[in-house]
Amino acid sequence: MKEKSIIGAALIALGLVCLGWFIKAGIDNFSEKDRKVNVKGLAEQEVEADKVTWPIVSKEVGNDLPGLYDKIGTTQKKIKAFLLRSGIKESELTENAPQVIDLQAREYSDNNKPYRYIVTSVITVTSKHVKQVRQIIARQGDLLKEGVAIVDGGYENPVKYEFVSFKEMKPKMMQEAIENAEKTAQQFAENSHSKLNKIVSADQGQFSIDNRDDNTPYIKKVRVVTTVTYSLKD
Repeated sequence: MKEKSIIGAALIALGLVCLGWFIKAGIDNFSEKDRKVNVKGLAEQEVEADKVTWPIVSKEVGNDLPGLYDKIGTTQKKIKAFLLRSGIKESELTENAPQVIDLQAREYSDNNKPYRYIVTSVITVTSKHVKQVRQIIARQGDLLKEGVAIVDGGYENPVKYEFVSFKEMKPKMMQEAIENAEKTAQQFAENSHSKLNKIVSADQGQFSIDNRDDNTPYIKKVRVVTTVTYSLKD
């Protein structure tokens, strides 16, 4: 009977030890899982635009609509000839049909204007040869010698520069952003007397492409920001 009591007590003690060990292991495991750090990684790169869209706007005003059509047609031919001489390919040109505004047909128009019709034409250059087109834009004043005045396209027809091949850069920039995030997380781990463990989660990154500044819209700044969560350990 006494031996059974001793064995029973020993089993109870052993059970308590095992229970304590499991509890400690569970607490340690929970603590380790709960220790995380969220960091952001940034990567930036400046690139030159690889596509340009240049709408060339011309206008004629007057009262003789057929005559205005003839004038705008002559203007379009001169603009097109200038572009082709400058190295623009036929496939890079798009000609829109002339648009006519009849001022007398407008309800709130100023009837004191010396003309009735405004005829507008747009020839659009779309090219991947951005430097070449920029050089031609700088020489568009040569058309004045031929009696052609180009109108500012304004907000409706601005010169547009794009960087369309950024997809090729995405993997490399994402890698750089994650590496920068890891450096930040590593510094945090050192400051908290911990060690960086592994990535728990990471997003695909938010990409943006903006003009470097207002004066150089043909130079773009590609930017990616990614958020990475790391687990920490002692």
